[in-house]
Amino acid sequence: MKNAHDIIRRPLVTEKSMGLAERQVYTFEVAGDANKIEIAKAVETVFPGVKVVKVNTMWVPAKRKRFGRHVGYTSKWKKAMVTLTEDSQQLDFFGQA
Repeated sequence: MKNAHDIIRRPLVTEKSMGLAERQVYTFEVAGDANKIEIAKAVETVFPGVKVVKVNTMWVPAKRKRFGRHVGYTSKWKKAMVTLTEDSQQLDFFGQA
């Protein structure tokens, strides 16, 4: 069994993802070999008091980057959009007291 913190790498904090957070949909970068069931259990473990309704996953493709005359690629990575129940508490990524 994998550790929950190994499955969920980091939350994605963008303008679009913060807009979705108002509708209880949160976006995370996750491990590439993690499946939807493992992601749901990891979110419920890392953030107590939440219940996951569904998980949507997708692969973000590698992008071409140039460094002068040299060309390389960024790594592809897996993104998960996790929908929580309406009565779940909101997740606090910024640690506001």
